[in-house]
Amino acid sequence: MKSIPELSVTELRRVIALKEQIEALEGQLEALIGEAGEASPTEAPAPVKRSKRRLSAAHRRKLIKALARARRIRWAKAKATGTNPAPKKRRMSAAGRAAISAAAKARWAKIRAAKAA
Repeated sequence: MKSIPELSVTELRRVIALKEQIEALEGQLEALIGEAGEASPTEAPAPVKRSKRRLSAAHRRKLIKALARARRIRWAKAKATGTNPAPKKRRMSAAGRAAISAAAKARWAKIRAAKAA
């Protein structure tokens, strides 16, 4: 095998042509491997950088107006049908409240009597 300085011009051109063919084939191979989803061992996959979506002030105002309009329509529909979206609170009768209070007082009297004895 000859060293590079010993090669003739035509042999050097042939070496360069072969080297270019090898590089082209390696590029095709990497393209095929990349399509298969495998990363080459020498390269780490580039991190995916997600851009933040920002609304312009004008678009934000339009969006807020549209949401407010939709909210007014929903409330108008609820008021027109006579239904209140929030259920009414249940209230305890005076007799029920007195019964619970009497039971609590009796329970505490029993506890105090047990401590005193």
